[in-house]
Amino acid sequence: MSVNTQLIRCPKCGANNRVSLNSPPLKQPICGRCKTLLAFADSPLTITDANFGSEVEKSPLPVLLDFWAAWCGPCRMVAPVIEQLAKELNGKVRVGKIDVDANQRTAGRFRVQSIPTLLILKYGMEIDRIVGAASKEAIVRRLQPFILK
Repeated sequence: MSVNTQLIRCPKCGANNRVSLNSPPLKQPICGRCKTLLAFADSPLTITDANFGSEVEKSPLPVLLDFWAAWCGPCRMVAPVIEQLAKELNGKVRVGKIDVDANQRTAGRFRVQSIPTLLILKYGMEIDRIVGAASKEAIVRRLQPFILK
């Protein structure tokens, strides 16, 4: 995939669509299979126990998943970095956030014992883990080997 394209999963039929980032700004991309309007994900996805399979396990892109909670101070410190990475790595890495209090099944599955915990996943399988508040540079350094070029 070139730097000027992004893979977007159709919310209706689940098809992966390669969309040019150089297309005119007023042209909304549509799904090649079912013709549903597609949206660019330039903010973190909200991941839940219910959508983990469709959003993470079936993602053609590596996923950076932030396990967090609203009451966690370090989680709030990392949140702006996660937002920035979602914008900057759009189309190369999917970035998501999962609230551990509301989604205990997935947190338990990955044995998340302290937060924030950032997992780098490929097809739902953990390939790296960062525990604690990390700088943007540290996160990018750990992601680098997995980023689609």
